[in-house]
Amino acid sequence: MARDVMSYDVVIVGGGPAGLAAAIRLRQLAKKHQAEISVCVIEKGSEIGAHILSGAVIDPKALDELLPDWRQMGAPIAVEVTDNRHLILTESGGFEVPHLFLPPLMSNRGCYIVSLGNVCRWLAKQAEELGVEIYPGFAAAEVLFHDDGAVKGVATGDMGIGRDGQPKAGHTPGVELHGKYTFFAEGARGSLSKQLIDRFDLRRGRQPQKYGIGLKELWEIEPAKAKPGLVLHSQGWPLDNDTGGGAFLYHLDANQVAVGFVVHLDYANPHLSPFEEFQRFKTHPLIRPTFEGGKRLAYGARAINEGGWQAVPRLAFAGGCLIGCAAGFVNLPRIKGTHNAMKSGMLAAEAAFARLRAGGEGREAMIEYQDAVDESWIRDDLRAVRNVKPALKWGMWPGSIYGGVEMWLQSLGFGFLIPWTFGLKPDHVGLRPARDCAPIAYPKPDGKISFDRLSSVFLSSTNHEEDQPVHLRLKDPATPIAINLADYDAPEQRYCPAGVYEIVRDAAGANPRLQINAQNCVHCKTCDIKDPTQNITWVVPEGGGGPNYPNM
Repeated sequence: MARDVMSYDVVIVGGGPAGLAAAIRLRQLAKKHQAEISVCVIEKGSEIGAHILSGAVIDPKALDELLPDWRQMGAPIAVEVTDNRHLILTESGGFEVPHLFLPPLMSNRGCYIVSLGNVCRWLAKQAEELGVEIYPGFAAAEVLFHDDGAVKGVATGDMGIGRDGQPKAGHTPGVELHGKYTFFAEGARGSLSKQLIDRFDLRRGRQPQKYGIGLKELWEIEPAKAKPGLVLHSQGWPLDNDTGGGAFLYHLDANQVAVGFVVHLDYANPHLSPFEEFQRFKTHPLIRPTFEGGKRLAYGARAINEGGWQAVPRLAFAGGCLIGCAAGFVNLPRIKGTHNAMKSGMLAAEAAFARLRAGGEGREAMIEYQDAVDESWIRDDLRAVRNVKPALKWGMWPGSIYGGVEMWLQSLGFGFLIPWTFGLKPDHVGLRPARDCAPIAYPKPDGKISFDRLSSVFLSSTNHEEDQPVHLRLKDPATPIAINLADYDAPEQRYCPAGVYEIVRDAAGANPRLQINAQNCVHCKTCDIKDPTQNITWVVPEGGGGPNYPNM
């Protein structure tokens, strides 16, 4: 069956902060200059915000530029940070680092605790009122190219394809969305962005991207324990010195607390389970009291860019560009990226608008977008902390001390004393053979503070049409047993936060095979990042599938 074709001036893949900011800025410019610029946003989630998961404490810097009157416009951004605490945890206790000792770069003054999913829903409303067409439930599955190699747009995936790859009754072919310019705002480790980075060699002269896995729960706690505006971060237990990561508790309004845990995906021990570390963290004597008597409302997980400035690929290519976390603009020590993501979308929109007004057809790369990012406060924000993440290769505490000293020097205006930039290695190369690492015995969940993975996935409202091709693809079906199980004790069973991967055996306990429970997938893409042989490739399932996060 032939695919329908829809043509626009700009097609934006992804309805997160970057994609929506780009769409809004394009239509603002069109209105200001009385120009006709057609803009379309497609989003693989069932609705805008369904796949958005972040802490989140946001710096409103970019929003102030995009929509200066957002406070009067009813934006769901109301809980300003009033208290900032940083804990160092040991197994049985811990201590607080006085705020006076923290580098000013890590300050949350003027920032807000939000549900980023709800912020995106609000941004989508503003975009639609400006004339942007938004289509949730449509997953971009293929990049389309002109004969000269320039990006032509994207095609959404077919609906109604069975697990055997054959059309079912009610099969509907995907739609081709052609754009003079196509912005890829898929988030961290986007499947199409990954292909474009390889095709256009966008990492030439750049470092490999680094990632963490972030796990989050939303809780309703006892009113007496609620402290709206409190931001608490922690390092240390339950992670050891060789494993990077940390945790957060953000107190929202309505007696709600967002609790999250991040594990850097360059960890070495294949026995480690980020999910179990998160559950164990909540049982710490300084953390547990917050949740006693409370109720867990939601759960989710996603990958986070951590590579910093040196890991940002080249951004522009013929016919399109990367914006937001598809490129990787997270400031790791600040644990913030929304402001940079939105700014990148705005800069891309301004470059595309200028090209379109001049009659551009999108066959060339928007080099001015790259130049604009290089000259913007995005660069300043990321370059100042460029060595914080790679310094952790020396261990959590030596690396944190080094990073703190460097951030203090940057804050005091002595950044010129640090001309060097550390290199990075891909996360998957850090995994050591299981025989060289100590097993980790995790406690059983108590069902009150700590929980199992399947009950957690249930709270993510994850849903996929089961009779569809598995969207977690193996390059070599023999590798999971021949290499992953034999050498690494099948780490995919533990690094997946949703119980997707499972080693099953016959009744005699022999003939192991890898079972992929793709219907559980929360689209975190950790498997695509951490698999030791890079044998697993994550691609989009049918549009609308995946988690449906409320208030996350």
